[in-house]
Amino acid sequence: MSKTLTHLDSKGAAHMVDITNKSVTTREAVAGATVTMQHEVVTLLEQASAKKGDVLATARIAGIMAAKKTSELIPLCHPLALNKVAVEFELDHTHAQIHIQARCVVEGKTGVEMEALTAASVAALTIYDMCKAVDPSMVVGDIKLLEKTGGKSGHWLREENK
Repeated sequence: MSKTLTHLDSKGAAHMVDITNKSVTTREAVAGATVTMQHEVVTLLEQASAKKGDVLATARIAGIMAAKKTSELIPLCHPLALNKVAVEFELDHTHAQIHIQARCVVEGKTGVEMEALTAASVAALTIYDMCKAVDPSMVVGDIKLLEKTGGKSGHWLREENK
């Protein structure tokens, strides 16, 4: 693990990481988020019967759009020409949760972790926005990188996923 913050120069000033000499490789990242809600909301989402329409379809589109805009939202992120963005949902009736998984792929010189994290986060926030009239007590959380591949550091998998 690197012991330095890559977005700070030797004087501590923020800067964009220089990727000039990095190799182009296929890079992939998977991130997750969870929305916890009342059981009634999970049922509404499963039936796509929320007043505002198919919430999960809208959240999927929002996540994909957010991944494509990551460099405009997160300072110092490189703009990437993404090859693929996929956002999937798993409804968990037992715990009244929706688990979100966002996968991003690029052929490039830098990773797509921030794009995957942004996609998962914005998908979760979209679910919150579209369902808050039914359940304002929802909690968006557990946003985390689950896996990444490609580049110099190779494959990384979150310990609990191994």
